[in-house]
Amino acid sequence: MIVNTPASFLAALEHLPPLPDARVTAQAAFLVAPASAELAAESASDNRYMQMQAQFDAVRALAQHAALATALRADCPVISFPGDATMPDAMFPNNVFATAPGRYIVGRMRHPMRQREAERSDIRAFFRDTLGRSETDLSRRNDCVAELTGSLVIDHQRGIGYCGLSERCDPAGAHAMHEAFGLRLTFCFELQDSEYHTNVVMASLAGRAAILAADGFRDPAVPHAIARAYRERVLWLSPEQKRAYAGNAITLSPDRVWMSAGGAASLKSTQRQTLADWGFAIGEARLDEIEKAGGSLRCCVGEIF
Repeated sequence: MIVNTPASFLAALEHLPPLPDARVTAQAAFLVAPASAELAAESASDNRYMQMQAQFDAVRALAQHAALATALRADCPVISFPGDATMPDAMFPNNVFATAPGRYIVGRMRHPMRQREAERSDIRAFFRDTLGRSETDLSRRNDCVAELTGSLVIDHQRGIGYCGLSERCDPAGAHAMHEAFGLRLTFCFELQDSEYHTNVVMASLAGRAAILAADGFRDPAVPHAIARAYRERVLWLSPEQKRAYAGNAITLSPDRVWMSAGGAASLKSTQRQTLADWGFAIGEARLDEIEKAGGSLRCCVGEIF
């Protein structure tokens, strides 16, 4: 079922118990190393988080990325693919490639430079031949934009997708992803014009809690409806914390939430204690160089379910 109002979402939620034996965090993660010495000017047209005037240090970005991969291995196996200097945004692979049990999904990207990432034969072969996954390829479609788990935040415990509509995902793309991921319920809503991806303004924490930046949603009733899905177990972010990427977080195990060092530093002590009370330690990695490209830790991590 796909719904697009807070009332219809809450009504559907009443008849949607958690999935028995659902795996709430990924079996493994995959990353793509940064390789370009420049930022993607094409993406800056609709990604207001990019720091196009800043000097980008590709060597420092690569070192931060390698340290991230090492840190995440504390929670799950991590596979790192080499980058391509002609694809500056490829270090954010979760928008292009994603998985569901038994299959892998290729997204339909908005910008031509990112569409080229979807053609990477080595990543496709890894999922198809090494892992034996069937393919659901949205990249060949010309009737939608669907930037996978950038636009779609998934609560795997309930089989719910939270899909923010923007330049990076349209209604047709939301429908395509609903089917591709095999979701039980997808809640579609509009993001503010200043936002490009849902995973900057929201994170689902192993299905037990959520991080929300209320100012990122066009309709203020939407984040409050989502909060009710988590029984108000929500870490609410200020606009400044959102800009620090505290919402661009991920759980790769049931007891730790990962975010960038900048995002973690923006949290108040009371917010840190709240996460601890909910059973989450905070894992962090310094990513300030990578964040100049308009994404942070969650954007760097693809999940293998």
